[in-house]
Amino acid sequence: MSKPKIYKILGVLTLLGLIAGSIVYYRLPNRHKAIIKTYLLQHSGFFDNTWKIDNRSQHYTMISPAFYIDGIYKSMEGPKSSNYVQLSQDSTLLWITGFHVKAVNSKNKKQISNDFICHTNVDFNDVKYFSNFHLENRIGKQYPRMTSLSHGQENFSFPKGYGVPMKGNDLLYVTTESLNHNIPDANFLIKHEVDIDYSTDAPDLKPLISRTVYIMLPYDQYDPFKSPVDPGKDYCIPVETKNHSYDDGKGNKLSGHWVIPVGKHTYRSSIDNQLQIENDSIRLHAAAVHVHPFATSLTLRDKTSNKAIFRSNIINHKGKIGLSKIDAYSSESGEWLYRDHEYELVLEVNNTTTIDQDMMGSMFLFFYDAELDHILHQK
Repeated sequence: MSKPKIYKILGVLTLLGLIAGSIVYYRLPNRHKAIIKTYLLQHSGFFDNTWKIDNRSQHYTMISPAFYIDGIYKSMEGPKSSNYVQLSQDSTLLWITGFHVKAVNSKNKKQISNDFICHTNVDFNDVKYFSNFHLENRIGKQYPRMTSLSHGQENFSFPKGYGVPMKGNDLLYVTTESLNHNIPDANFLIKHEVDIDYSTDAPDLKPLISRTVYIMLPYDQYDPFKSPVDPGKDYCIPVETKNHSYDDGKGNKLSGHWVIPVGKHTYRSSIDNQLQIENDSIRLHAAAVHVHPFATSLTLRDKTSNKAIFRSNIINHKGKIGLSKIDAYSSESGEWLYRDHEYELVLEVNNTTTIDQDMMGSMFLFFYDAELDHILHQK
């Protein structure tokens, strides 16, 4: 076969491949398009694709790569990036006391609207973390997420006298994701500035342990996107079945990311298994909250005593989609939770649009860790 024919065949195959790739791409959900687009742009060299780090005493700051905002990105859909964090180069004991995130202009780093912040997750290596304190029995019992900041709650600090201890050379894994609910013709770059407050000399601080609790609703695993026949059974339509989908241990499927119809609705979910209260009681001192727009409150409720332990009131933007403020919980005295009580999360929403919207409801709870406190004071 001659070279011209070979080149012609290769050209046709390349063209067909591009056409097929384009068809597949445009059929993808917005979230997956953003992943592909961000990867290609960050590896093309067209814009800044590196994290900028500034680790001053008691304060760790990092600025994300540029995120290209080119249209509407709802919650969980926008361009994102991840980075490992090491607060020091040795095993000195440090105490984490707060987290912050803000959206900034890609060029001059001046703060812009936090409407471009979806969430910032802070994960840790539970194997190394618990092994450092000889608490290997805790490994693998819960997803190792320390906390999450999100739109409406971009700053979160522990109450005075409390913090999360960790060895300085342990790794945190930070993922920050962008958002754009309101500008369909967007065409600009942004970055996220993430800050972690910590202390190196805090002998009087008391340690906290985190527990992540979230609403999970049942769905029909055989026909998940069909409207529930019996709404009274609290069945939901999941946004998708690959992510945030769980098994209740009895073969039934649950979703932590679901669709809410127009109007006011209430969702509730037991969190007893997520709390993992092993001793008689445990004392809550802080709670960060993650919800999506159109949520109006998220309550941690004691079903046994029929009372709210903490109600997070949520303020939505007026005239556009977004969250203005989410109440966090912070208390030096704390609130007791008991092993023989039942607990639930109760989420209230008001979808004021004319179409279905997506929703999540999570709390990152921080309890006094008496066992770890005893270990630290023995050394």
